[in-house]
Amino acid sequence: METARVSLPGGCAIGARPINLHLKGLEAMGARVELKHGYVEAQADRLKGTDFYFDISTVTGTENLMMAATLAEGRTVLKNAACEPEVVELAKALMKMGARIQGAGTDVMVIDGVKELRPCEHAIIPDRIEAGTLMVASGITQGNVKLLNCDLKHMEAVVAKLQRSGSGDRSRRGWRESHRAGEPERGGCENLALPGFPNDMQAQAMALNVLCRRAWRLITETVFENRFMHVSELKRMGADIRVEGSNAIVRELPT
Repeated sequence: METARVSLPGGCAIGARPINLHLKGLEAMGARVELKHGYVEAQADRLKGTDFYFDISTVTGTENLMMAATLAEGRTVLKNAACEPEVVELAKALMKMGARIQGAGTDVMVIDGVKELRPCEHAIIPDRIEAGTLMVASGITQGNVKLLNCDLKHMEAVVAKLQRSGSGDRSRRGWRESHRAGEPERGGCENLALPGFPNDMQAQAMALNVLCRRAWRLITETVFENRFMHVSELKRMGADIRVEGSNAIVRELPT
């Protein structure tokens, strides 16, 4: 019998990070889970393969259950699984270690458990949020930057928004920042699971939109209840932004 006791996650200012789907998935695989005094306590013999449907697509939940399933007995099928590049990359690393995983990058993953994993070497993919942040920063400052070896297929929605605003273009190895004369064009966004606009790029997109003077822009937050905390700081710098529930309206800069 294996046991584990870990603290519930917390300390995130932008909103709650529930782990109910993580725990439901582990329970479906045979773990016995209890919540006691702010801790998760779990016990299990070898986990059993299961069919599990995620009520909401969750990147870390998909990754946790995929890792658990690699050493579980039998077959696990994860439905409505997250499709983000990080999930795919973790699957590639696990398969190098001997895991048997099919469907990574789709919403249905099939994992056949193995008895053990072996060590491997694996090069980690570039961070798409860091790359996107540098792209937006260059757009805001009208500066120049070259980002080499970043996989633009992982960030199509961000690239599309930047190109629409007049910032940057694709290069053979990554991204080259360039700018048309004049002010950036307007463009709103809504945070969505891949291939939609990534949640962690919302604040950066708002900062870029603040510089547009053409019309109102609507930015919709779909994940975290306190993700608009940066709005007050942008308003201190002169931005005209009104928050209405899960929507932020970025209005024309005062002349």
